[in-house]
Amino acid sequence: MTQYDPNLDPARPASGEPVYTETVIVRRESSNTGWWIAGGLAMLIVVAAMWILFARGEAPVTDDSEARLAEAQAAQAVAEAQATSNVAAVQGQIAGGQQSLELARADAARAQAEAQRADSEARAAEARAAAPAVVTPAPSGGVAVVTPTSPQP
Repeated sequence: MTQYDPNLDPARPASGEPVYTETVIVRRESSNTGWWIAGGLAMLIVVAAMWILFARGEAPVTDDSEARLAEAQAAQAVAEAQATSNVAAVQGQIAGGQQSLELARADAARAQAEAQRADSEARAAEARAAAPAVVTPAPSGGVAVVTPTSPQP
């Protein structure tokens, strides 16, 4: 047996019974530990960056010949790069010209083959159009005589 009546509305308390309410308050923790850690790391990074920048030291100025040598090497590198670029451009043009020449040769060979085929077809058509020749048998032991059937000039 239970102490609850199923016929009662659970939202309404029964009359005569005390009502107990409970209030829960959630507060965020007000600790600044995370901010102290982040600030410490930031300071450490700033100190390390300043130490790297100032610890390099400056090389003593000995002679202008090293600076001139470096400038000359840089100028030479620029000139070599430009020369390489020019050579590549010329090679590209040569390759394009060679390709065009090979295409022209292939077209010429194809045209020559077509011309030869047309010539052989024309000769065959001429031979078909020509009057047939009559071959007369030769008298005993003689040579056969071929006479055309078309008039001769």
